[in-house]
Amino acid sequence: MEKYCVLYNPYAASGTGKASAEKLTSIMPDDKLDFVDMTEIGDYASFFSSIGADMKLVISGGDGTLNRFINDTENIDIPCSVYYFATGTGNDFLNDIGGSKGDKPFCIDRYIKDLPTVTVKGKTYRFINGVGYGIDGYCCEVGDQMRETSDKPVNYTSIAIKGLLFHYKPTNATVIVDGKEYSYKKVWIAPTMKGRFYGGGMMPTPKQDRLDAERKLSLMVFHGSGKIHTLMVFPSLFKGEHVNHEKIVAVLEGKEITVKFDQPTALQIDGETILGVTEYTARI
Repeated sequence: MEKYCVLYNPYAASGTGKASAEKLTSIMPDDKLDFVDMTEIGDYASFFSSIGADMKLVISGGDGTLNRFINDTENIDIPCSVYYFATGTGNDFLNDIGGSKGDKPFCIDRYIKDLPTVTVKGKTYRFINGVGYGIDGYCCEVGDQMRETSDKPVNYTSIAIKGLLFHYKPTNATVIVDGKEYSYKKVWIAPTMKGRFYGGGMMPTPKQDRLDAERKLSLMVFHGSGKIHTLMVFPSLFKGEHVNHEKIVAVLEGKEITVKFDQPTALQIDGETILGVTEYTARI
């Protein structure tokens, strides 16, 4: 019998994080499982000291839960193996590594080492999937507002379409990749990616490899198109086929990427929203 400490996020999976985590009792009936609300952990160094060296750790939640864990444990030695049980709604990390929702927890030690960081408004965060800037950040902003007033699932595709047609205004951008500067007009999206997926299934950088030996990040810039053309191309983001539209889509690779917009826009880090951002810098 193995011993596992299951850290769950009660807010994951539309507020069903605890119940979703407890499904492990039927998936792992022969193991000893201790369930802990990760939002109540204030000191991970003390927490790791308390659970014992023979304990394994399971993170139960979605991409936002993983993001919280990797940032809360930054610069802290994790003494045990870390496993992941996906219970989120988007599960972009899971999709990127070829997993399926409901899979038995699997070890993610190699995926949470040497992660990239993004600096926004003077603060630095680690990320595991990507940093979205533009209409993707706008979608997270609107989605957060909708969740405050309703328990219904948020349809980000619907938000994006309405934003493209009526509400979101593209910006001009200056991009600096490993010291080389580029300028773009009418930028709709400018995410920097560690993995391939974000936003619940969009694939802005289909060739990005999170285990790439060169450890590069990929930036995708969707630019220069009008509303109708953008709306026509937008669905191809879910298959990664938008990169075939080379006149309006650019993909750049590097280890330090700065994106500057000429007006404040919402930004998201693994689905967590920051409002009123004019620039970010991602590094690995």
